[in-house]
Amino acid sequence: MHTENEQKLRALVARTKIFLLDMDGTIYLGETPIGDMKNTLAAIRASGRKIVYCTNNSSKTANEYVRKLERIGLFGDGDTVYTSGMATAEYLREKYPDASVYLVGTDAVRAEFSAGGVRLCDEDADIAVLAYDTQLTYAKLVRINRMIVEGKLYIATHPDDVCPAEGVYPPDVGSFIRLLACSSGKMPDVICGKPYTIMGERLAARLHVSPDAITMVGDRPHTDIRFGNNNGFGTLLVLSGETDAAKAAAVPASDRPEAIARSLNDIVCFL
Repeated sequence: MHTENEQKLRALVARTKIFLLDMDGTIYLGETPIGDMKNTLAAIRASGRKIVYCTNNSSKTANEYVRKLERIGLFGDGDTVYTSGMATAEYLREKYPDASVYLVGTDAVRAEFSAGGVRLCDEDADIAVLAYDTQLTYAKLVRINRMIVEGKLYIATHPDDVCPAEGVYPPDVGSFIRLLACSSGKMPDVICGKPYTIMGERLAARLHVSPDAITMVGDRPHTDIRFGNNNGFGTLLVLSGETDAAKAAAVPASDRPEAIARSLNDIVCFL
């Protein structure tokens, strides 16, 4: 007899046309694919479904992620990558096409924003944007803090406090937000990435399908699953990363997934 969760998982997979896949903890750990992930992803593609690698990490460009996924054998024909940085750049182009932007971000991400039509400016910009800058300097913090205090529109790419990594997790944008809140007294006016709707709205527009044909798969209830729930997507929580069964049983309603799997590999029999 099938369990209730198995029935939910079967129904979820059946209606899904596009899988949004978180990466670390969902398809790999560090540089190592989780289980038979290469064949699982191949089976998803063979079923006619699309794969979008969906990450909050705005320290890297889409091309940098593609290179990593290719290196560990997980990127295939038709796959795409979408980051919170990309969502932020699209939001800026749509809502503030003529504005100048001061971006705290890596050199590569700054180049990606510029190539995408965002007008970057280091002095007297109209908008201050905080990304996950692994090349962060004190001078950058001073400059964006001044702009925030001056009342410039303040946008953050995503809210994650730490970034998953081997060993000790390093501080991420959420930690930078708290630092700047102490010095400026202000929180961001807009946050674009998971679990908020700006990233979801831009993904749905790109993918040209109804939200219920999209399923968000991830290992973090408070970002991945809440993101899916906030945007009307299907949600699949995998227990291969940050969340175990005990933690999954204790999540609040806003973070409760439609179905749970030990790992993404469990869906193969339902494709």
